[in-house]
Amino acid sequence: MLSVRPSKLGDIYAKKVLDFGAGAGRHAFWAVTQGAKVVAVDIALEEIESAPAFFEALAADNPGCGYGFAVQASGLQLPFADSTFDVVIASEVFEHIPDDKAAMAEIARVMTPGGTVCVTVPRFLPESLYWLVSSEYHNVPGGHIRIYRRSEVIRLAKEAGLGVYSLHHAHALHTPYWLIRCLVGVNNTKSRSYRLYHRFLVWDITRKPRFIKLLERVLNPLGGKSLVLYARKGSSAVE
Repeated sequence: MLSVRPSKLGDIYAKKVLDFGAGAGRHAFWAVTQGAKVVAVDIALEEIESAPAFFEALAADNPGCGYGFAVQASGLQLPFADSTFDVVIASEVFEHIPDDKAAMAEIARVMTPGGTVCVTVPRFLPESLYWLVSSEYHNVPGGHIRIYRRSEVIRLAKEAGLGVYSLHHAHALHTPYWLIRCLVGVNNTKSRSYRLYHRFLVWDITRKPRFIKLLERVLNPLGGKSLVLYARKGSSAVE
């Protein structure tokens, strides 16, 4: 389940890609299948410890694909030289980082001139609703510490010397999923409403029905759960 739109990033074949705050690695693994040279970084070892085996499996099953590595490191002190990566993806990470300005500056530092970054954060309206309905949703160790407005994300990128060139919303089908979880209890997996909607999402992700994908694209502008921003290093904002 990608948050980025590949068409917005352009061709990443043979490019150096950093998955910043990779978590389970969904964007890192996708980038490898596109022929990229990928590094997945996360501060939590348990999040990325299985990534090397997955990278090896992808390479074995997909001749001609790229390759990937996993590195445990803080997003505030990346162990890479300046201008290392052509593309950086930071999906659903910044809402967890206390010093988000320092993190964005560090991303800009390791990007090549003209390089591209994609940043996704929870969208203001649904995120505000979740916080209102359930303190359990965000008030946990390592949880969300802020709610971003669109203008704040744009300013964060601009202050790091990045020119924003596109924005959109994503994951409209996940907006009601998290509302249900907040209403019934975030960790209440026995709720009938939770189980039914979760089953629908799993069906959508595994079967990938075209009509559901089209429906979500229609719903995203108003109901998307995530704000997705694209920017380039050293360029002026277009949007």
